[in-house]
Amino acid sequence: VDERMNPILLKPKGNYTSQLVVMGEVIKDVSAIEYYKEIHWLKDVVKQAFYDLAQEYELVIIEGAGGMAEINLYDRDLANIGIARIANPDVYLIGDIERGGVFSSIYGTYKLLPDDVVRLVKGFIINKLRGYESLLSDGIRELEKLINVKCLGIVPYLDFPLPSEDSLSIEDWNVDNQNNKPIGVLRLNRISNFTDFEPLRFIGVDFVKLGSSLNDYEIVIVPGTKDSIADLKALKDSRMDEKIRKIAGKIPIIGVCGGYQILGKKLIDKGVEHGFVEAKGLGLLDAITTFDEYKKVTMQTRKRVTGEAVIVDAIKNEYVWGYEIHKGKTISKKPLFEDDGCCSDDCMVWGSYLHGLFWNENVVKAVCKYLGVKYRRMDNGINKLAEIVEEKIDVKHILKNVGMI
Repeated sequence: VDERMNPILLKPKGNYTSQLVVMGEVIKDVSAIEYYKEIHWLKDVVKQAFYDLAQEYELVIIEGAGGMAEINLYDRDLANIGIARIANPDVYLIGDIERGGVFSSIYGTYKLLPDDVVRLVKGFIINKLRGYESLLSDGIRELEKLINVKCLGIVPYLDFPLPSEDSLSIEDWNVDNQNNKPIGVLRLNRISNFTDFEPLRFIGVDFVKLGSSLNDYEIVIVPGTKDSIADLKALKDSRMDEKIRKIAGKIPIIGVCGGYQILGKKLIDKGVEHGFVEAKGLGLLDAITTFDEYKKVTMQTRKRVTGEAVIVDAIKNEYVWGYEIHKGKTISKKPLFEDDGCCSDDCMVWGSYLHGLFWNENVVKAVCKYLGVKYRRMDNGINKLAEIVEEKIDVKHILKNVGMI
């Protein structure tokens, strides 16, 4: 994980506050107003991260966030106008036609951009077209005349699995055209890193609302969370803890990061987030987690499967890759991945701090073997997307503009 690729991260926690993470280190919780008070020194962080990457790589691609023409934020924006002024990049506007009003959206954005940024716009792209490109021809020609910027392509709506962008996409998962979804992932109030489960989507994944039945699933996963103690309380308040204990020993129950902490015996906060709190976990794993400093562990790692646990027992002694990004330290008596994780005595409940675990081909194959389903690679969809984008977008024009061809 290279923090320079995402130097400033705001992780929503609810109640109009977000956790401010700078270069992989948790700084503090902030409201929107408090965040913008920090913008001057944060701008220097972004600037240094970009300069470092520009020295190291031949090409740096910058993805903005939200709409580019947020005129109320021009004096303090970093994700769009701010980075454009720092990097002086070629800018390409991408309009989502699925939402409607794509021409007015692109035109309005262009016209609202400040003079020093609008000159950077080198083209626009229309995304998620359902239907015939020819129906857009007149509109594209007129828009090109109005803003004197070329359309570089139209990307069709693609109906195959791709990694999700944010928590809003959870809704899309639950309308997947699948009747049987054997994997249930608890939809925690503060769920994080839910893309951990993208490679399992072809098998069938449900995000289960708290309080719902777990009886129809063959595997249940407690995912990562931005606040383990708060989500543990929510599980108890919804009596979801009782439903989890009821299925324990019958089907695999897996905890990832914060979910791993929740499955343990105890979570002790020594004043880091909730004051001095000692919360009783679900008690399905012999593990105790302590939060004694406001420090987040962030690292990429490779671990060997050393323990005995259902599903991963099929790949014992093989290696898995992942990354850790968490607060708290967990002590367990029965590690699963060398010094990480824990497994219950009956091998049916296990957990780990490893995000990205299910992006390992050997792990997904082990899940498929357990469920008796055929394995399918996630990156087939990514490769197909790359082929379509290369076909539909004038990539040569973009590369020529930056002097790469």
